[in-house]
Amino acid sequence: MTRVSLLTLASALALGACAHGAPLRAAGAETPPPFVAATRQSEPASERGAPVTVTQLPPVEQRLPLPGRASRRPAGPPTARVEDANRAALREPSRDGYVNAVQVYPWSEGALYRLYTAPERVSEIALQPGENLISVAAGDTVRWVIGDTTSGSGAARRTHVLVKPSAAGLRTNLVITTDRRVYHVQLESNARTAMASMSWTYPQDALLALNRAEGSVGAGPVAAGIAVEALNFGYRIEGDDPPWRPVRAFDDGSQVFIEFPASLAQGEAPPLFVRGESGRSELVNYRVRGRYYVVDRLFAAAELRLGESRQQVVRILRAGAGRARRGRGRPS
Repeated sequence: MTRVSLLTLASALALGACAHGAPLRAAGAETPPPFVAATRQSEPASERGAPVTVTQLPPVEQRLPLPGRASRRPAGPPTARVEDANRAALREPSRDGYVNAVQVYPWSEGALYRLYTAPERVSEIALQPGENLISVAAGDTVRWVIGDTTSGSGAARRTHVLVKPSAAGLRTNLVITTDRRVYHVQLESNARTAMASMSWTYPQDALLALNRAEGSVGAGPVAAGIAVEALNFGYRIEGDDPPWRPVRAFDDGSQVFIEFPASLAQGEAPPLFVRGESGRSELVNYRVRGRYYVVDRLFAAAELRLGESRQQVVRILRAGAGRARRGRGRPS
């Protein structure tokens, strides 16, 4: 019999023995210990009655967002929201805001005002006449030279903050506190371009002065009940440049105030036309109060015209007319 056949026969005999319950062990191997039946062991006395510690897990919705449920946390990091707010509050120089070399901003609570400077040039920040300076704080006092001085006397006394950078490409901020308000100025230095001066107008003060003037002649106040924080300066002035060209326009949500230079009283006042939805211009009712035209309605576009042979035309356009139409009533 061959070797393969002998191995096959041995395997078959082994399987048969296992099937009949016969133990299979190799020659010379030790006999395994007999099986012992399992018995229940009693608990140690020291562990009887010991409290069971249960770990409480937070609810599932606190650990993992459920599908389809919007997150309650605001989107984006807080720094991004700060940058968005600063960008929205920043006021840049505009062509219409210049009076000679002075950039004149309309002052508003919480706004940031840009001042462009250059090395070896002094830029001036002029405060309101009669306003008393309390303190000036700059973010970078090493590379920026900050000082202040005054001009005039009595009620015309005026404070001037002087700024000069040591190099181009610098940025910092300036906080000016006075006995009337707080100014937030964003400073930026360039290689050549610098603003000679910047100042502010204060429409709320002018409206209060108009109130007093109207009250002195027995007429009703022109700006009664106006919330200063609700004033909207989103208007731009285009067209010709006559001596009576308006300084700015703004509204309080229901009335439009058009501010003219002081020379308006020395010449003929231009009539105001409002451009309707059809595109045609029409006269609109308005009142003249000192240097102001007060229009008792909102408008998206208007024109001031004066002259016959060579007519001078100045246009007043409101930014975001669609937004104002939805939020403040339907303008013409």
